[in-house]
Amino acid sequence: MGSFSGKDKENSFKDSLIGKDIPVLTLDNKWYKLLDEVGKKNVKSLENELNELLKRQGKVNSETKEIKKLKKRLMEEIVTLVDEASNGDDEAEKKIADNKRLVEDCNKKLDEYGDEIVDLPREINEVNRKLMLITMEHCYETMQENTDDIEELDEWLTSIRIELKKNLIRKQEKEAKNHQIYSYMHDIFGPEVVEIFDLRYNPEEHHPMTKAELEKKEAEKAAEKEEAKEDTNGKQ
Repeated sequence: MGSFSGKDKENSFKDSLIGKDIPVLTLDNKWYKLLDEVGKKNVKSLENELNELLKRQGKVNSETKEIKKLKKRLMEEIVTLVDEASNGDDEAEKKIADNKRLVEDCNKKLDEYGDEIVDLPREINEVNRKLMLITMEHCYETMQENTDDIEELDEWLTSIRIELKKNLIRKQEKEAKNHQIYSYMHDIFGPEVVEIFDLRYNPEEHHPMTKAELEKKEAEKAAEKEEAKEDTNGKQ
């Protein structure tokens, strides 16, 4: 996974996004979870710019609706006052004139907002795409760093497993050797002699079966002595 570095790559990526519907990132809570502290710092200016544009769009749309409502009400009042004004009602004529002036103000304001209503979506989309590019670049860089670390950790774990296996075999071999030596010592010197010595290493602590096996051997020897004794007595 490589990062989107270089002007040519950036332009190529932008071209591939033409016609693609990109959701407004700052309106999606999951977008914020994509970024760590470094990522959030890198996108802060664009994030603020996008939020300001969205806020402006919301205000323009809301005020446009209110102005249209006001204009409609003013026009309806003018219609209802026309008959009164034609009959010489000065108040009605004055009210009609005021309403017409207000309607003109509404039209000017709607014209101003009309340009923004057209431009704001384009500006929002442009900033949002810039924000997406930076977000994607940061995410892929983070994923690449993580992948490098994962591969390094995999190598370490593999070497540790091999070393652990080797040491386990060595441990088992040495335990078996100690068991064998201890058993031969009992066979050759007898348990009474062996117990006289202060052995710094006791295989019984590392080989649970050693003691049982030794007791079995001692029992077998005692039985052999008893049989030999009985044979001697029988011959006499």
